[in-house]
Amino acid sequence: MHKLEIKNFSVKIEDKQILKNVNLTINSGEVHAIMGPNGTGKSTLASAIMGNPIYEVTSGEVLLDGVNILEMPVDERARAGLFLAMQNPIEVPGVTNSTFMREALSAKEGKRVNLLEFAMDYEKKATELEMREDLPHRYLNQGFSGGEKKRNEVLQLKVLKPKIAMLDEIDSGLDVDALRIVGTNVNDMVGPEMGVLLITHYQRILEYIKPTFVHVMIGGTIVKTGGMEIIHEIEENGYVNFIG
Repeated sequence: MHKLEIKNFSVKIEDKQILKNVNLTINSGEVHAIMGPNGTGKSTLASAIMGNPIYEVTSGEVLLDGVNILEMPVDERARAGLFLAMQNPIEVPGVTNSTFMREALSAKEGKRVNLLEFAMDYEKKATELEMREDLPHRYLNQGFSGGEKKRNEVLQLKVLKPKIAMLDEIDSGLDVDALRIVGTNVNDMVGPEMGVLLITHYQRILEYIKPTFVHVMIGGTIVKTGGMEIIHEIEENGYVNFIG
């Protein structure tokens, strides 16, 4: 079992305070969905935990299995078991998808991954995501559609098998079929070895990635925690009832 503990976490960018005393505990086997209006700090939370240098942590700590990760550089956080599926994955010309993932997995494992074993597992996981045959071997995200980039983020997730996966709007840009494929693949990974922080605007992804808890973030603070009843309230009334 693994645990990510976010304690009194406050973050600013330049002179603007974005997160204010966020408290959240995510255990493996749990899915925590965070919802809220645009610009309320949801993506900032995931990016700051991962170590994006544009954000300054002004207070609090983030513990992964009891170890404060805020002193670690980004690559050490990833090796420790954190994963961030980005809202807008970047393109990396000159580096093939498969090479990137094999290097990332080798860095995580601390040893060179056998090429044949990796290739067989990689192809199997790409097939499970119903990816086009050429995509796994093209340059990283170059020429991919928005939906293909999101499937590729989940392919990375399946290859690296992190302790805690933070998924930032993994559902944006997906058609109905891709949403089902991505959602079921992520949901199948949730268990004793992985927990999920899921940032989303839409209920539809939650039909496939079943949330244990739903949190509403307003103004950089979690103002409400509950279950699917929160989703239904948001559907009916928006966020007006959560704004104090």
